[in-house]
Amino acid sequence: MPMQTKLLSLSIIAGSMVVSAAQADTIRIATEGAYPPFNYIDESGELKGFDVDIAKALCEEMQADCEIIAQAWDGIIPGLVTGRYDAIVASMSITERRKEAVNFTRPYYQVGAALVAPVDSDIAFEPGRLDGKVIGVQRATTYANLLAGEYPEATVNNYDTVENHNLDLQSGRLDGVVGQAVLMQEWINEHGKGAYEIKGEPVLDVDYIGEGAGIAVNKNNPELLERLDTALATILENGVYDDISASYFPFSIRPQ
Repeated sequence: MPMQTKLLSLSIIAGSMVVSAAQADTIRIATEGAYPPFNYIDESGELKGFDVDIAKALCEEMQADCEIIAQAWDGIIPGLVTGRYDAIVASMSITERRKEAVNFTRPYYQVGAALVAPVDSDIAFEPGRLDGKVIGVQRATTYANLLAGEYPEATVNNYDTVENHNLDLQSGRLDGVVGQAVLMQEWINEHGKGAYEIKGEPVLDVDYIGEGAGIAVNKNNPELLERLDTALATILENGVYDDISASYFPFSIRPQ
C-alpha cells in the first residue's frame, strides 16, 4: 500500500475512533414531558422540570453530553430495552416488577400516592371508603397498581396523562383521582385551591409505590448505571441536588 494511501486510511480510522468515542459519551435520556413540575414541555417546546434539571446535573458531573428526549409513558420502558435511549429520568418508581426489565440507580426522590377529591367528599384510602367510587389514575403506573390491588371495589378509569384525569375530576366525571403527592398538591395550588384537597396522608406502601423514583438503565449497560449512581451520590453530597430541589419545592423530597 502506498504511504499516502496508508496515511489516509489511518486518518480515516483515527477520525472514526474520535467520532465513536464522542458518541459513546453522549447519553440519550428519555423523560415523559407530561408530568409537571417534574417533566414538561414549555411554551417554546423545550423539555423542562425537576427530572430534566437532575439529568443535566448528572451529565455535567459525569462530563458527558446529554440528549434529552420526550417519550410517551406507555412505551418508555420498551424504548429503553430496545436501545432507543440509554436511561430514563422520568419520576419512575422503583418496583420489583420493573427491576425484571431494567436496572435502577439508588432513588433520587421519594414521594407517596395521594388521593385527591372535592373538599366536601368523605372518600379516603381506607377499607370500604372507595367502594363504588369512580377514581381516575394514569395507566401503567404504581398508583394504578395500588388501586387494583387494594381497592378492587372501586371503578377505576385509566388515562394517558395526569392532566386528562384532572380535567375529568373538574368536570365532575370522577369522584377522585390518585397520583403522585407533590404533583397533585401543585395542581391543587394552581387549579383547585378551596375546591379540592388531598384526603388523608399519602400512601408510601413499598409493595406498590416502590422505594422511590430511580433512574432506569438498560440491563446491558452496567457501566452507565455505576456512573449515574456515583454522580447522583456526588450531587446529593455537594449541594447541587438541594439547590435544584429548592427551586421547585418548598419541602424536601430528598431520598432517605
